[in-house]
Amino acid sequence: MLALACGYLIGGKLSARQPSLFNYAFFFLAAAALSLPIIFFADEIMRPIFLAIEDPRYGSLLASLFLYFLPTTILGMISPYSVRLLVENSDHSGQKAGLLFFVSTIGSAAGTLGTSFYLVLWFEVNEIVFGTAGALALIGAVLMVAGIRRGQADGA
Repeated sequence: MLALACGYLIGGKLSARQPSLFNYAFFFLAAAALSLPIIFFADEIMRPIFLAIEDPRYGSLLASLFLYFLPTTILGMISPYSVRLLVENSDHSGQKAGLLFFVSTIGSAAGTLGTSFYLVLWFEVNEIVFGTAGALALIGAVLMVAGIRRGQADGA
């Protein structure tokens, strides 16, 4: 939750400076890239933490921070930046923000229930994280191409 809060704050600040699809795409690509250590280096990151910290509660907390804080912060940046890209004038800002948060919450509920009831039964956790990173990278690539086609590669 702390990482999301930081992401919301940073994303809101960045959305005030020349928002573009190209910059927006970077959030998805960065989140995908920063998710890869969860798959490939989790054991190497967690081992020294759990050897140094005897209490598993604190060890788990610190390991979670190392593995998930950065990608979650980047993912938190997406919502406020999305609002800025969707809002063309302030007359409809509340409606656009409401729609975005509606879709976001429905997606979160579907993702939580779908993962806990189905995906973890069919796939290993690393496969789920890899699939998520792949989806983020694909979305980022599509947005980057769209940004380039709109002439927004420079953030203008």
